[in-house]
Amino acid sequence: MKKNRTISFCFVVVLTLLNFPSAAAASASSISEKAIIDSETGLPNFIAGKLTVPSQDKPDEIVRSYLAEKAKLYSIENPRAESFEIISETTDELGFTNLKLQQLYNGIPVAGSVLSAHIDKTGVLTAVSGNLVPVSLLETVGTSAFLPPAKAAAAVSADLAAKLGSAPKIVQAENPSLVIFVEAGKARLAYSSEVEFLDPEPGNMRYFIDAENAGILTAYNQIHQVDPVGKDAVAAGKGLRGDKKSVQTVKNGEGTFLMDRTRGKGILTYDGANLLELPGKLWKDGDGVFNKAYDGAAVDAHVYAGQTYDYFKTLHGRTSYDGKGARVISTVHYGTDYNNAFWSGSQMVYGDGDGILFSPLSGSLDVVAHELTHAVTASTANLVYQGDSGAINESISDVFGALVEGHYGKRPDWLIGEDIYTPKQKGDALRSLADPTVQGQPDHYTKIYRGTDDYGGVHINSGIGNKAAFLMANGGTHYSVTVEGIGAGKTGKVLYRTLSQYLTPNTTYRQYQAAAVQAATDLYGASSKEVASVKAAFAAVGLK
Repeated sequence: MKKNRTISFCFVVVLTLLNFPSAAAASASSISEKAIIDSETGLPNFIAGKLTVPSQDKPDEIVRSYLAEKAKLYSIENPRAESFEIISETTDELGFTNLKLQQLYNGIPVAGSVLSAHIDKTGVLTAVSGNLVPVSLLETVGTSAFLPPAKAAAAVSADLAAKLGSAPKIVQAENPSLVIFVEAGKARLAYSSEVEFLDPEPGNMRYFIDAENAGILTAYNQIHQVDPVGKDAVAAGKGLRGDKKSVQTVKNGEGTFLMDRTRGKGILTYDGANLLELPGKLWKDGDGVFNKAYDGAAVDAHVYAGQTYDYFKTLHGRTSYDGKGARVISTVHYGTDYNNAFWSGSQMVYGDGDGILFSPLSGSLDVVAHELTHAVTASTANLVYQGDSGAINESISDVFGALVEGHYGKRPDWLIGEDIYTPKQKGDALRSLADPTVQGQPDHYTKIYRGTDDYGGVHINSGIGNKAAFLMANGGTHYSVTVEGIGAGKTGKVLYRTLSQYLTPNTTYRQYQAAAVQAATDLYGASSKEVASVKAAFAAVGLK
């Protein structure tokens, strides 16, 4: 595990660099740049261009030199208290070095305040994005008197029991950690904690608890073993629709297991046996032929997980959802007549449906790809699952669900869940990316839902991003804006780069537009037709 590094503006960065700027930062103010300024904080949340001159300095030195020069712009007014911690550093396929920096105040993380910085192969800083909290607001937070973590944990337990009607069966719980929580223009000290549970219903809740009185500030649901020894073998199987499939397995004297060791650290599929326990039992077959009706959900989940894995690796160079070959676990036959599929935070889970609203949910490649894309998002941008960022999270999963399905044997149909939704009624789907209004979603930013249901409309407002992606790929005229399509392949490349390199936890739709334009610029050049199409696609849904 890579150790986090803190860029402290207390001494080295601000006090030294402001007086003796490096060559890279010295002329940055004279270099052309474009910026999006947050109307509430007055701080930039996206700046792109050639922000510095070419440099052979280390990437973190380039970034901190730039931020030191721009201290006033970023409201770094109290360098003795404010600092940034590097939480990741990666190099992408274009040779860009990408840094993620967590904002700290008096050593405490500011929840959701992350900067993403990008340096090209010549050492030029090309973009800085993210949402920072002004130090003037952070200074109002008292950081000396606060409750012990156990009080916060107790508050979470009590709240869950009240909401669910009984104490849930905890799978894993994160110890409460101190953060600074900002909402509605007020900052306060809080505890952050994540709890994953299954019974009486599955959930992966993120809590923020007031550190002074243990009150619940906000909470949202993020739902989105010993291995057998044996030989790798390809077995025959049938999916839910009776289609024949080849299944990668491990075979030994005890049976044949749905375990694929040819991809990363493995793809494993489990039998939930209609219980509410995860992961269940690793799927085993006695004769090595997975052709029984009960096998169908497992065969589809196993094969579709492998296809989604291959899509991201082949087209985007990403090995599993975390980029490091992480094990992919699926459980089918979860619960009884369970009408949902979700990413629990550690694995994928599929119900069988009730036969009226849904058939078994693993029987749709776009649904499987949708859920695995949530895992990719959690490992990259880590978009907060509420408001704009939550809607973008859902939209990205829908888009890649459609793209993965389209990659295997047919053009994208731009529908989600058409294979498993209302099985007795043909021709409908959960969502349409081509026309989000069919299912009551907005297709333009002026129609965005701003209520409190659905965590601020994460499944409602995803229609805006979905329509933009559809137009980007296919072209068309929408709200009098004409878009020239760039095709599904290039759309996937642009949006994957947007997600993996530019988005941060609290990204808004306007930042999403700017990030997508920058990603297209990286890939195809500022004056390319691809960039023009990306701009037009977002303009057509009211984002420019």
